[in-house]
Amino acid sequence: MRLPSRYSLLWRLTGMLALFCLLLVSLHVDLGRLLIRATSYLPASTKTILTDYAREAEAAWQTEGARGVDGFLLRLRAREQIWAVVVDGQRQSLSSRPLEESERQRLRFLRQLDGQMGRPDGTPTFELPFSDGENRLVMTLPERLSPRKYRELWEALLYRVLPALLAVLLGILLYRLLIAPLAILRHQAVALSAGDLAARVGPQVAQRRDELGDLAGAFNHMAGRLEDTLTFQRQLLRDLSHELRTPLSRLRVAGEQAEEVQVLGQRLEREVATMERLIADSLELVWLDTERPSLPLEPVDVGHLWDVLRENACFESGWSTEQLPCELPADCCVLGNLNGLAQAMENILRNAIRHSSADGMVRLGGRREGACWHLWIEDQGPGVEAGELETIFQPFTRLNAARPGGDGFGLGLAIARSTLRLQGGELWAENRALGLRLNLRLQSV
Repeated sequence: MRLPSRYSLLWRLTGMLALFCLLLVSLHVDLGRLLIRATSYLPASTKTILTDYAREAEAAWQTEGARGVDGFLLRLRAREQIWAVVVDGQRQSLSSRPLEESERQRLRFLRQLDGQMGRPDGTPTFELPFSDGENRLVMTLPERLSPRKYRELWEALLYRVLPALLAVLLGILLYRLLIAPLAILRHQAVALSAGDLAARVGPQVAQRRDELGDLAGAFNHMAGRLEDTLTFQRQLLRDLSHELRTPLSRLRVAGEQAEEVQVLGQRLEREVATMERLIADSLELVWLDTERPSLPLEPVDVGHLWDVLRENACFESGWSTEQLPCELPADCCVLGNLNGLAQAMENILRNAIRHSSADGMVRLGGRREGACWHLWIEDQGPGVEAGELETIFQPFTRLNAARPGGDGFGLGLAIARSTLRLQGGELWAENRALGLRLNLRLQSV
């Protein structure tokens, strides 16, 4: 089993859940221990109050004896609603009322002010010695002074409220981590489906390195491809409709002026052939751009392919084979689609011949560059302006507007580039000292 990358959402979610579990354990163990400790000992303020009661009991004993102790105990019990007695060193009552057996039993479980309070559900009894060290005040802890009076509230906060708050915090973090980016993706998808072709996911999601970032990148790529395709098809439709007007106009004029049926038939045949070629090239370009077929690749001997293309070009143009020399190394063999590469090179060759003089030359050359072959086809035409070296690959681009439609529709180089890209290749243009060079880069065998 292959683990995801370190930027995967798996590790973030695992870390967040682990942290949540650790916090829960800390609440139940560490904070619980602190709560028990805080409620098991008397605070300083309570110790002071209890010590003052012992001083008051001692003063009553010293001034009035047993009667003073009786009065003190009555006041104390009325004030605090607790059990209390004053005893001597032998645990005999110093008041006028002797101790009952149950009270004597309670004297066996006394606690010091600095000691623990005992069981959480019990009511502790403290002994508060007088200054003589013999007599003492024994009393249960008043409810109002007990550090445990809010224990249930603290336990509810600790074991119920705080875990709930942690769960809410975890939910917020999960929302920011997962749901918020998905909401952004959903919003942009709705915008794209509504016709907003410029809808894109922003960098706050697209630049993430996890699965959501990959999803945003795929969405942006899809939206870009869709926008480019629709823009391309709209432009192609406008250009195609414009190009079809020319042969149709010529047909209309020929139909109005022709006096012989034979002449009209020849004109009709020529214009229909022009429109068929235009439509075929346009459909092929649309197919290459939208379908992006996976062309099977095979070793192609470029020198042998050039011989075939040169023979066809010489037959069509009347050029001699010496005007189309091949200057490739003998071992030039590339990995490509034979038919696709032949069509691309044929379009480039025809374009070069069209822009060269009748006695010019078109050369095929190349060299190996690492794992690729860099090929080029050079003509001896007028070249292209530097700012238009990329424009010539756009459909229906004809730099010489005066050239008639029969000389080409400006689709050849666009088809050639699309075909080469489907084979993993590249096509670009550059000016030379004399003429234009079309560069091809393809993977070597």
